[in-house]
Amino acid sequence: MSRIPHQSPPSGTHRSAGFTLLELLVVLAIIAFGTAGVALSMRDPSETRLEREASRLAALLESARGQSRASGIPVVWRSTPEGFAFDGLPAGTLPNRWLEPGTGTVSANPILRLGPDPLIGRQEIAIAVLAKPERVLRIATDGLRPFTVLTPAP
Repeated sequence: MSRIPHQSPPSGTHRSAGFTLLELLVVLAIIAFGTAGVALSMRDPSETRLEREASRLAALLESARGQSRASGIPVVWRSTPEGFAFDGLPAGTLPNRWLEPGTGTVSANPILRLGPDPLIGRQEIAIAVLAKPERVLRIATDGLRPFTVLTPAP
């Protein structure tokens, strides 16, 4: 029985066993994207809707505040059974309904004075999905800075 001597492969064609760094990075990127997708899909849709409503209301309040300052006419935001109203602005200037049915204010008869003075004083409004009143977002200003959505304390 003859033995065949072990021959080494030609130079440059030898491949070691294992994964390259690039292969490992690709696998980690795929896992990260999958994890992010699962995390986003598991989020409560009512929380997303409420955050969208709060951001939209903050933008609308700032718009009304700017229009009040530009025109010199006092503007008041108030909650209504159908949504909300901007008293002092011409009808149809700004939206007056929530995007999602079931959204509303949690305080009784809230009113915000938006101008025409540059400093309007500290004001705040709290909104919630009325079917889940335990999740409340506040939109507030210190009177000088724009209205912003305040994140709830954990």
